[in-house]
Amino acid sequence: MNTTPAKTWWKESILYQIYPRSFMDSNGDGIGDLEGIIQRLDHLAFLGVDMIWLCPVYDSPNDDNGYDIRDYRAIGREFGDMDAFNRLLKGVHDRGMRLIMDLVLNHTSDEHAWFKASSASAHNDYRDYYFWQKGVNGGSPNNWPSFFAGNAWTYDPRTDAWYLHLFSKKQPDLNWENPDVRAALYEVVNFWLDKGVDGFRLDVIPLISKRTDFPVTTLDRFGDIVRSVYSNGPRVHEYIRELRANTFARKDAVTVGEGPGITPQTGPDYVNSDRDELDMIFHLDHMFLGYGPGGRFDPVPFTLQDIKHIVRQWDQAVGQKGWISIFMDNHDFPRMVSRFGNDGPFRRQSACLLATMILTLRGTPCIYQGSEIAMANVTYDRIEDFDDVETRNFYKQMRAQGMTDAAFIALANQYGRDNARTPMQWSASPNAGFTTGTPWLNINPDYPDWNVEDAMADPDSTLHFYRNMIAFRKANPLLTYGHYEDLDPNHPQVFAYKRYDEDRTLVVLLNCSDTPVDYTAPMAIGDALISNYSLQPYSGVLKPWHALILNTR
Repeated sequence: MNTTPAKTWWKESILYQIYPRSFMDSNGDGIGDLEGIIQRLDHLAFLGVDMIWLCPVYDSPNDDNGYDIRDYRAIGREFGDMDAFNRLLKGVHDRGMRLIMDLVLNHTSDEHAWFKASSASAHNDYRDYYFWQKGVNGGSPNNWPSFFAGNAWTYDPRTDAWYLHLFSKKQPDLNWENPDVRAALYEVVNFWLDKGVDGFRLDVIPLISKRTDFPVTTLDRFGDIVRSVYSNGPRVHEYIRELRANTFARKDAVTVGEGPGITPQTGPDYVNSDRDELDMIFHLDHMFLGYGPGGRFDPVPFTLQDIKHIVRQWDQAVGQKGWISIFMDNHDFPRMVSRFGNDGPFRRQSACLLATMILTLRGTPCIYQGSEIAMANVTYDRIEDFDDVETRNFYKQMRAQGMTDAAFIALANQYGRDNARTPMQWSASPNAGFTTGTPWLNINPDYPDWNVEDAMADPDSTLHFYRNMIAFRKANPLLTYGHYEDLDPNHPQVFAYKRYDEDRTLVVLLNCSDTPVDYTAPMAIGDALISNYSLQPYSGVLKPWHALILNTR
């Protein structure tokens, strides 16, 4: 039998993602802030969270809600100040938790001092901090598309040149080929490490090495362009190793890389323990399920077998030397109960089933804020209700192609990023207890029925299920370090797998459907240990969205 993975604190942790502007507003301006997070730390401690991932709180013009950083060393005024950050960090540590920052090293804001200097003339000390190219035949340097629709190049008439931005035009890509850029970014990382942060989630980290010949792409599917052109560039591993040696290696800091374009074939190169690169990644294969050639707003069907295949592939790929984080939603994707569950009559059951999946697969579980109370997608009626730059850009593009407002709004309500960004639902009081002012983004109107205060009072709520599942995972180390085996890869409704080590085996049965299923477990089972229905001996029938964890005989 294979040896178990090396034991570390971050493999044993439960990660909780906070989207600060939507978590808790302390001053009534409608925007969540650091003081608001401080006020709610006991909620996370109650859940059993060990590590908090804080989405960007740096100074930013917020074209992409903080992922366009104007000053890496300053806190955005809407979130507070450095004193508030220091108090947050202390509050986290005082509760025995750790804090990891979200850091964007691929690009800055176009309002960053570096880009202002870079764009001022064709010859200056900062010109090569970014990618500037002359146009071709009166157009852009090549045909690369942006993640956020449209051209990945923007023309600047001041110097008669185009700059590269794989995301918004206000997010110019940094030139990692320039050693001065790398040194400046290492100083940024060390600034935060010296303040005492415990690690980083590294935004779009596989994109930092560009193909500097800027080849024209002949690929039609955007996902293929990401994998083959934007991600896994020629020097990416050299850069990450150098980054680690100059920063993270100084401390016991954890690194979690966001992995667009990373595949099971390339993933081990980023996370194998002998590579000295990243500790783990968020791979996105399951997040891109249902994306057609045009991306998230060009949906295609997918099946449970597709999900199981991805889980199996990645578990085998990282093996005993690598590590991933397990998640089913975050700030960039729709709410998991709406996308992978049933946010109607089986909302509680399917939310608990998804919690069971996240907390029993091999990898560090990551819970997105609000999932613990089964927060669901929102339904907006007007395009003006949407805030997300990606959604707004695709709206313009698809309207130009003839799509009606109603058709696009229906797509955005199902697949758009704003679904995950509606404010946290703390209570049934006005504005869900999130703010005394006007919320920056409309709150989901279902908050009177789905909120933390009511969930705390209901022992059968999703919130208490999450807390119990977290405690169960921590009490059963085989769920962290044990092996994984898919017991029934081709079943269209049931996800059945076992987690096992040399001493013990647990079986997980998940009926991912709205109908009961007669199901004979593929191996001899014993007592039921966890269920999202009443805990009873397994009868051979899985109820709709039934989740069971069982001992084996």
